[in-house]
Amino acid sequence: MSEKKIKLSEFNEVRDFVRAAEKCDYDVDVFYNRVIIDAKSLMGVLSLDLTRELTVKFSEEDMNFANVLDKYAIS
Repeated sequence: MSEKKIKLSEFNEVRDFVRAAEKCDYDVDVFYNRVIIDAKSLMGVLSLDLTRELTVKFSEEDMNFANVLDKYAIS
């Protein structure tokens, strides 16, 4: 299982991230504190505190999804 730390700060970024996750044939989850949200759920991701760092966990590698993650990655 791979994981990446990201930061989403506005609606367009969340929408872009969720659309990329929806194209994945595997599970993608977003973690914040003890809350786990399905990354393919726009409402779920919007319900998170977007002022905080989020952790994305996924089981497979996909270049398109990896590019989106890299765009919002925290260094």
